[in-house]
Amino acid sequence: MPERIALTVNGQRVNVPAGSTVLAALTLAGASACRRSVTGQPRGALCGMGVCFECRVTIDGVAHRRSCQILCEQGMEVRTDA
Repeated sequence: MPERIALTVNGQRVNVPAGSTVLAALTLAGASACRRSVTGQPRGALCGMGVCFECRVTIDGVAHRRSCQILCEQGMEVRTDA
């Protein structure tokens, strides 16, 4: 059984297997968008490999982190801007 990591996504506790990306945790939490465009349209992950920057979230108070490139850590707090 893989080790599990607990973190919060927009105030909701999420448990993911160790080695999961923040984007995977967002998906498990039901977050369909990571941020809003300058015109207010919801934006979500597009490429999943760090090229498009559409998956940006705030992690532990640091804005504009690419959720598809960062592994979850115990106690991490993730906030979307959507």
